Amino acid sequence: MTSTVERPESTPPAPAPAATSGARAGWGGLLLRIHFYAGILVAPFLVVAALTGLAYTVTPQMERIVHGEQLTVDKVGNDARPLAEQIAAARIAHPDGALASVAPGDGDATTRVVFDVAALGDRQHTVYVDPYTGEVKGTLTTWFGSTPVTTWLDDLHRNLHLGVVGRYYSEIAASWLWVLVFGGIVLWWRRQRPGAGRVRRLFGPDLAARRGVRRTRGWHAATGLWLAVGLLFLAATGLTWSRHAGENFGAGLDALDSRTPEVSTVLPGAAAPTDDAGHHGGGHSGQATTIDPAATDRVLAIARSAGLDGPVEITPAADAHTAWTVTQVDDTWPVRKDSVAVDPAAGTVTARSDFGSWPLLAQLSSLGIQAHMGLLFGPINQILLAALALGLLCVTVWGYRMWWQRRPTRTDRRAPVGTAPERGAWRLVPGWGLVLGVPVVIAVGWVLPVFGVTLLAFLALDLVTGAWRTRQARATAG
Repeated sequence: MTSTVERPESTPPAPAPAATSGARAGWGGLLLRIHFYAGILVAPFLVVAALTGLAYTVTPQMERIVHGEQLTVDKVGNDARPLAEQIAAARIAHPDGALASVAPGDGDATTRVVFDVAALGDRQHTVYVDPYTGEVKGTLTTWFGSTPVTTWLDDLHRNLHLGVVGRYYSEIAASWLWVLVFGGIVLWWRRQRPGAGRVRRLFGPDLAARRGVRRTRGWHAATGLWLAVGLLFLAATGLTWSRHAGENFGAGLDALDSRTPEVSTVLPGAAAPTDDAGHHGGGHSGQATTIDPAATDRVLAIARSAGLDGPVEITPAADAHTAWTVTQVDDTWPVRKDSVAVDPAAGTVTARSDFGSWPLLAQLSSLGIQAHMGLLFGPINQILLAALALGLLCVTVWGYRMWWQRRPTRTDRRAPVGTAPERGAWRLVPGWGLVLGVPVVIAVGWVLPVFGVTLLAFLALDLVTGAWRTRQARATAG
């Protein structure tokens, strides 16, 4: 059996000082070893994230299939029934809980009347009402407005239905994805011969290469380069709501005063609320007996006259001293996310928060999250995310294939997989690189704690493996 092993091809170096060549070899060898180990150990997490993310991209269609009876109406009328009438119908169907919010139906969409129920924790009951007939279409247990099918797929992607422990998988994937992308780009660039056509060779596999690791590496690297921007975007946006890195991101927004602003619900002349009641009025037990459903229609009319068009969500006041809020909830581009506080008794808007006046980081964070969820650009967004997920799966499979193709196949040197790049490349890195690089890595590990912990685990594994191999080699020689 002939060997199919291909050693990394080497291009004769241009004349240069020995120190420079050693430094380049040190940087390249160190980066190759990091990329290799990160790819081998993190790739399973990336595969799971890609598969669950791919499933999540079709949630709008899945919702229509599974919950279409509750979400849509077959016949669209000309005039919707008053919201007060729709809320009354929802209350008859669901007599328990406090009214949390109302999202008026439009077109073929039903009206969503949401009730807080203490026994559900962070879940709610949503009653779906035909806006044209007032008929109740059904009730679902929702999570921040998401239907059960979307909630199930969201939990699958975020934590594999394993709760807090499961969230580590997605944070590991997001924390290392950007390292793999940047490292792969640099390694692929270094392999290309300088001169004309270098950029063209970067974006296409070497189809002239004979079958084996070189051709697989070409597909792996070129495809990764095409996906780079999208993968970096997914890594960055995914980290913003991860458990540990997300907390640091939130602390950074607080330090820069760049949180998403909340519209003030304090009525003129009233004392400021002492808790969150002014922002989430629907969450108080017993509130259902104090809300006048007829006020909902007045609040909506005032908000519409204030320029809030499109889909909106109405949140009742917490008490007589706070205002109602109306918020646009259109997540497709161009987004509509303005909010107003309304005093239905006076018929006035008491406060306003427009998306255009948000801090830039708050705007970017909001848009990034919607794009990550496949909502910002509608079906086009879904297709792009699906393509990224499929591409990431292909790149990962090609990476493992290279590992297998590089295995020794001679009878006296057989091995199940290829060997790792040589150890000790860091010794060739110039001193200034270590002086600058180590603090940077420590800082990144502090901002991304899961990355820092897993990096230390990789280093420990590498040291243990190296010590074991050295001991085996000495035992064999002895």
